[in-house]
Amino acid sequence: MTLEIITSDNLSGFQHGFFTRRGGASAGVFKGLNCGQGSSDQCDVVSINRGMVADALGVKHDHLCSVYQVHSPDVIHVEAPIVGEKPKADAMVTKTRGIALGVLSADCAPILFADVNAGVIGAAHSGWKGAKRGVARATVEAMEMLGADRANIHASVGPCISQRNYEVSIEFFEDFIADDMENSRYFAQSHVADKYQFDLPSFVLNGLRNAGVASANWTGHCTYAEPDRFYSYRRMTHLKEPDYGRLISAISIT
Repeated sequence: MTLEIITSDNLSGFQHGFFTRRGGASAGVFKGLNCGQGSSDQCDVVSINRGMVADALGVKHDHLCSVYQVHSPDVIHVEAPIVGEKPKADAMVTKTRGIALGVLSADCAPILFADVNAGVIGAAHSGWKGAKRGVARATVEAMEMLGADRANIHASVGPCISQRNYEVSIEFFEDFIADDMENSRYFAQSHVADKYQFDLPSFVLNGLRNAGVASANWTGHCTYAEPDRFYSYRRMTHLKEPDYGRLISAISIT
């Protein structure tokens, strides 16, 4: 089974990938490369899928690290494989060779970071909550603690839900405006009364730029719009499916 891996020129010099659902061993609603250990998919099948990802990144299977994501700005420093219960956090950083950092998503924005000069990498899961709480800035600061320089950090945002498919309530809109009136530029009026369309990738990119990284881009892929390539929580709820797969985005130093 051949995996489909989206890469970014921003991260050249490091093994990395925004993995789509293509390839993999899962079946049913999870068909493809479901890497979500918290899903109701078969545990052994998810392990097989994660093993394929580790192989693609050139690391040992247990060296593909991930965390218990909770939409926070919390970052952990990974020096060795994570054993036992996963720590609650939404980002990881490392400068240890042979370690891969992987974040899961199914509409939220995965972000991969790299400072090729310092040999420091990072990975973050950024939904709207994490983006508002500053997970991008926190990841950059954690990378600096390992010797990175934000002026040399390049970041790439992977497949996530696009503005066209992200309808939100007026209360959601008003919450963002209460934080900063400038946030209105991330919203467009929906064709449905009292609804707006939220531009998550642009909001996340702005957070990266405000954090002072050298460059940041988005791969341009919408998880909702391409069901044969990506899992989507929102699409699952609209289709009333029982569960959904999780995409993995990962980076390693090999």
